[in-house]
Amino acid sequence: MNTIKISLDELTNEKIKTLKAGDNLLLSGVIYTARDAAHKRMCEDFEKGIDFPFDIRGKAIYYAGPCPTKPGDVIGSCGPTTSGRMDKYAPLLLDNGLKIMIGKGARNSNVIEAIKRNGCLYLGAVGGCGALIADCIKSAKILAYDDLGTEAIIELIVEDFPCTVLCDSFGNDFYKIAQEKFKV
Repeated sequence: MNTIKISLDELTNEKIKTLKAGDNLLLSGVIYTARDAAHKRMCEDFEKGIDFPFDIRGKAIYYAGPCPTKPGDVIGSCGPTTSGRMDKYAPLLLDNGLKIMIGKGARNSNVIEAIKRNGCLYLGAVGGCGALIADCIKSAKILAYDDLGTEAIIELIVEDFPCTVLCDSFGNDFYKIAQEKFKV
């Protein structure tokens, strides 16, 4: 399998359509961390008419809550968390312009329908490799909800961040494809 290098600044809707479930990617650019508590607050605030804490249109959210940073490091271990906990919030964010979600694990049918409806991507990062992923993070700054601690929204600048397309913009689910292929 080939690995595709992608600058998030250049990831157009047309380019997203060329990516298929199972493609391996190396992402470079800006992504934002947000876990359960941040998603809950963003969506509750949005329902009250309060803007998202950053312009989510065309952006990528990484479901991660970094460990504390050691002196001299940019960030602590920064592995993905289980994406299913964000399933109730993801369709609202996708319908309002979010383009990429990065996490681990399968998504429910409502999220997959929102991915298809909006031409988005769900990418997987390898769980258990948080220390290695941290090496791809070149800068990190808290952007919003610092009262949430590790669940604050953090703006990350990443270089060659490894991930796999788990659900492409057409709704093809890599988990289902692999299960069928290997008769699991």
